[in-house]
Amino acid sequence: MKKDIHPKNYRLVVFKDMSNDYTFITRSAANSRETIELEGVTYPLIKLEISNSSHPFYTGKMKLVDSAGRVDKFMNRYKDHYKKAKS
Repeated sequence: MKKDIHPKNYRLVVFKDMSNDYTFITRSAANSRETIELEGVTYPLIKLEISNSSHPFYTGKMKLVDSAGRVDKFMNRYKDHYKKAKS
């Protein structure tokens, strides 16, 4: 590895999802002005708007919104092909 190309401030950091207060600790070089104390240790704090614990895709709460009726248009357009394939 090349010397002196890695960040000097690579350390343990707490990331906090502000929508549900979920926190996790990982290594990062991200700058932070705030700190948080977890289990008696003070860590830099990075606030997140969304994480895997609150994202609809990962929580299974994602809804398919078909406001233009594209699914119905598709089914109407190809209903004859669908019937032939079933027969």
